[in-house]
Amino acid sequence: MNSKILVVEDVPEMAELASMYLTKSGMKVEAVGSAEEALEYIQKQLPDLIILDLNLPGMSGFDFLKKFRDEYNASLPVIIVSARDADEDIIKGLGNGADEFVTKPYSPKVLTARVEAILRRQAKVTAAAEASYEFGPYTVLLNSCVLKKGPEKIPLSTKEYEVLEFLISHENETLGPEKIYREVWKAQYGDITAVAVYVQRLRKKIEEDPSAPKYIKTVFGMGYKFEKGTE
Repeated sequence: MNSKILVVEDVPEMAELASMYLTKSGMKVEAVGSAEEALEYIQKQLPDLIILDLNLPGMSGFDFLKKFRDEYNASLPVIIVSARDADEDIIKGLGNGADEFVTKPYSPKVLTARVEAILRRQAKVTAAAEASYEFGPYTVLLNSCVLKKGPEKIPLSTKEYEVLEFLISHENETLGPEKIYREVWKAQYGDITAVAVYVQRLRKKIEEDPSAPKYIKTVFGMGYKFEKGTE
């Protein structure tokens, strides 16, 4: 499959066991021992699926899942693997955005089979319905809300993606910060300086020289304009 799997597990033996079986199935595996390490990883690149323990040192698995769904990706598959098997924990995990809840102890073969099934299902959905937009070396997968540069995914927070998608949907149109704020933040009033903050964040991720942007340009006194550019 050659898919990238992030295992978030603080018990080394459990992480090694899961990693060994997933690697044997042709997946690339990165294992980290805390939610904080996981956040550092996904800031650099997004995996294709996350296997998440709940009882972690520092930030809990529940808090990590909520933060990940709110700020990084709303659709990437997450499988919770935990010894906590109370109904309320399972309901909370699924309610916070997990795709599956697997209780410990588990069969690593069964876990691997579940990972493969989820990835196959997601690949079919993506292949069948994925709309995309390309500019320069970048591709925006509009259905799954993902930005890629070549084969690599570029981590974007939910709001960063929403700003980028809104600018792209109004290509070559000058948009005032008030309009962007109103449409993206869904608020009539608020701190519109947030627009400039998110534009700067996007420029750092997609512009070769953020001080001389090629794609998200400033129209002085008016706002911002997205230009696709040419290679």
